[in-house]
Amino acid sequence: MFKKIIMGLLATLFLTASCHAKDADAYDVYEWMESLEGEWVLSPADKQTGTDSYKHKDVLPMIGTNKAGISFKSIGKKSTIQEDLLPNSPKQMVTMYHCKDIECNMIKATHYCIKQNQPEFIANFKKSTPTKIVFDCDMTTEICQSDEDHVHTIIHEITNNGKHLKTSYLSWENKKPKQNSSIYHFDRKK
Repeated sequence: MFKKIIMGLLATLFLTASCHAKDADAYDVYEWMESLEGEWVLSPADKQTGTDSYKHKDVLPMIGTNKAGISFKSIGKKSTIQEDLLPNSPKQMVTMYHCKDIECNMIKATHYCIKQNQPEFIANFKKSTPTKIVFDCDMTTEICQSDEDHVHTIIHEITNNGKHLKTSYLSWENKKPKQNSSIYHFDRKK
């Protein structure tokens, strides 16, 4: 009987703590983004799971080299984080992450895409964690509501004690997800 009471109390405490757990905020997400700073190389072909993105003629030559496949750096006195995807290649793209306003209540991102558009994103605080950072298309913008092919979600997933990064650029067209989104696996450059 005593064991049941203790277990019941522990379950109640756990549920209460879970219900009041703090969601991530803009400062948390920005700090997590800063942890990505530096250069990352494309993981070997056998580690590029769940994707064919690495097989593109402009990406495949970068596999197995020490060239950066993606890099992150703080610019503007740490007011913006610049992501440079596939630098010095024909598929090079840049995403800029920054506070949306002076109070920094929201992290905003703009992706300068080879699709010749610039979708804007806002951080998803409910889905983001220290190891998974999610940005959703800003549905107040025209491109995110359009039928045009565009990146609709960006996800950075960090594993292996911060040494591996899976970055997904999930595309939409005609207001629905596309099958052939770009997903890349990277390893922190040594």
